[in-house]
Amino acid sequence: MDAGKEEFLREFGEHYGYPNGPKSIDEIRATEFKRLDGNVYLDHAGATLYSELQLEAIFKDLNVNVYGNPHSQSDTSSATSDIVREARQQVLDYCKASPKEYSCIFTSGATAALKLVGEAFPWSSQSCFTYTTENHNSVLGIREYALGQGAAASAIDIEEHVLHGVSGGSVPSMRVLQHEVQRRNKARSMEEEPTGGAYNLFAFPSECNFSGLRFSLDLVKIIKEDPKRIMEGSPFCNGRWMVLIDAAKGFATEPPDLSLYPADFVVISFYKLFGYPTGLGALIARNDAARVLKKTYFSGGTVAASIADIDFVKRRKSVEELFEDGTISYLSIASIQHGFKILNSLTVSAISRHTASLALYVRKKLLALRHENGAKVCTLYGMSKALCRGFGPTVSFNLKRSDGTWYGYREVEKLASLSGIQLRTGCFCNPGACAKYLGLSHSELLSNIEAGHVCWDDNDIIHGKPTGAVRVSFGYMSTFEDVKIFIDFVTSSFVALSNGTGNGYQIKQGPESRLEAGSYSLKSVTVYPIKSCAGFNVESWPLSSSGLRHDREWVLTSLSGEILTQKKVPEMCFISTFIDLNKGILFVESPRCQVRLPINFMLNSCNGGREEINLHAQRYEVQAYEKEINMWFSNAIGRPCTLLRCFSSNYNLCLNKSKSTDMCRRMEGMLNFSNEAQFLLISEESVSDLNDRIKTTDVQKGAQGTGGGQISPMRFRPNLVISGGEPYAEDGWRNLKIGNMYFTSLGGCNRCQMINIVHEAGQVRKSNEPLATLASYRRVKGKILFGILLKYEKSIVGWDGDDKDDDLWLQVGQDVHPNIV
Repeated sequence: MDAGKEEFLREFGEHYGYPNGPKSIDEIRATEFKRLDGNVYLDHAGATLYSELQLEAIFKDLNVNVYGNPHSQSDTSSATSDIVREARQQVLDYCKASPKEYSCIFTSGATAALKLVGEAFPWSSQSCFTYTTENHNSVLGIREYALGQGAAASAIDIEEHVLHGVSGGSVPSMRVLQHEVQRRNKARSMEEEPTGGAYNLFAFPSECNFSGLRFSLDLVKIIKEDPKRIMEGSPFCNGRWMVLIDAAKGFATEPPDLSLYPADFVVISFYKLFGYPTGLGALIARNDAARVLKKTYFSGGTVAASIADIDFVKRRKSVEELFEDGTISYLSIASIQHGFKILNSLTVSAISRHTASLALYVRKKLLALRHENGAKVCTLYGMSKALCRGFGPTVSFNLKRSDGTWYGYREVEKLASLSGIQLRTGCFCNPGACAKYLGLSHSELLSNIEAGHVCWDDNDIIHGKPTGAVRVSFGYMSTFEDVKIFIDFVTSSFVALSNGTGNGYQIKQGPESRLEAGSYSLKSVTVYPIKSCAGFNVESWPLSSSGLRHDREWVLTSLSGEILTQKKVPEMCFISTFIDLNKGILFVESPRCQVRLPINFMLNSCNGGREEINLHAQRYEVQAYEKEINMWFSNAIGRPCTLLRCFSSNYNLCLNKSKSTDMCRRMEGMLNFSNEAQFLLISEESVSDLNDRIKTTDVQKGAQGTGGGQISPMRFRPNLVISGGEPYAEDGWRNLKIGNMYFTSLGGCNRCQMINIVHEAGQVRKSNEPLATLASYRRVKGKILFGILLKYEKSIVGWDGDDKDDDLWLQVGQDVHPNIV
């Protein structure tokens, strides 16, 4: 046992690993989660994992028993009704809810349960929907129903406040920070003063899915018994208050005890409890509260009788039957007993202690990290004065460089993925907590949105501030080894050490001395006619205003218009291409198609229909091809698609708003379907150095072949490969001359997972290399750079005094002259 684990067990040994359970944590991982070998899964707040034994039990159950539609009286229907009844009771038992007081209504998820409450709640102009700022979007969505029916809505923050000098000691109290009351119809609302008969709803999470903060369940009693403590000064204090708890995140490790805290509504999702089934949740409702809800729609299963041609319907009286529209997902419901069996065998309290020990250890380790200059590496979120009862097994944070600037959370996620670590980044659908902990004002949030930032995009740093965070979370099967790998990853990737190791970069920027002619030569030229399909090498090839003639002039799209690439359709790599310039024909071949397809681009082989599409901030005018050609490509990639050809484009994008000459990429000419630039240049010497580094890493790890053998320059899909000079000398080039042609460097090429796709023996597989090794020494501000992007300058006077433009062919063997000015 290593020293780190010994240290951990000394502090947390009595809580970690289920010492009194039927299996130890190591036995659980070895027998029930074999598929995790080589992976570290740390997104249990998003979705926990199902046990392999759990699935075996489910499939055995379904293979042995016959379950029919419960809306009948047959034997199979009765069997289903029995299993559904038992499932409801298991849910109620898990949160100590008496079936005399509560009902379990099955829904398609926690979001559907929240929607049910929002649309059926008896809103009026005298009602108020109040909610804590730290709430999931699915809770905030209830606001639309409230405001739409004339009710008010208000967000609040509740903080613990200690009163000193009371009876010789300190007494905990609370301080409520109320945000502005929201109204849609102010004129109407001002006519009526709230009375004691109106229904109001207060919503809060049992555990914040952003920070892991657990809210005090005392809020249930306070709101229901003494709402003035929270709503002091509010005209809604005298109304009838109901309480909703979003327990989707907290239910797995600390379900609310409804015998002590009688909330009116509690929502849960089962995949967050035990991984399977998905698409199933529940609304646990107090029976008296459920009867207040006003349900409009009726369906099969919710009515006792109806008449088709007159306005008559008699609804069922039981709470479950009244709100469960149509046939419930009874096979999914039948499977939850096997998930509960696992949780109950370990016990909720043991799961809570086990996961809490891991989360607390991670918090301590992250807070202790320091850069070489003593600066803190990590900022943790949730360490507030909120009225809470500790933390759940969730840790959210952001990382800083030694100079105080932020690492983007997408950079962290990208590098974690390369290390086999699955975590979550962003705002986690909790905009209130995100803005609160990141210190983002309304004006900053609106400014970010106007700048194009939306959920799940790559805009992780705007105006020097994070737009989201990194989150790791733990489940009952998480281990110390998972935690150690994660902490080691953060340390090696983001902590600047005094010996120069740890996130060190090797990027050459700025001017260098001019190199003598003949130091570099053009080794190969490759044309890729169809975006993301295989290219072909040539000895010489003409240039055009868009780069190499016909390079990425064609593209495949799905029937919905999505641009297809190898990232989503790896089979595209097996489509080989060749262009005969003299005949004006593009030839394509595929192992899935018997016929070699010729496409004559000199003739009008298109169907005549032109349209416009947008890709990478560029608008293209394209023309589609006839059905036979599209069928060939559909067979080649195994899915319906359409071939499009670019006829014109309009591209004018500066990636750096400061428009500094060293970083601004501005292309006023034509650009085909390439992502960023007309050309990608790769150096053989740089590739050779990369291979040496991969070999060294493999030796250190005792691994072989992790990158699929020797990395070829063609793995990077370059147009131009050069030889000569030192590795990475191209980083410092601002421009260059090949033959009589001039090119401007647009900077380094940001690499993605696509270079990890290995094609061999007709198969496609994904590897960690070369991106993992590149990430260890080629990172700059969240980008992993390798190779440089070029723009062809058709005619520029003053470069070596040569302004000739009579030789527009690139040819293998030509000298390459860097010209740093």
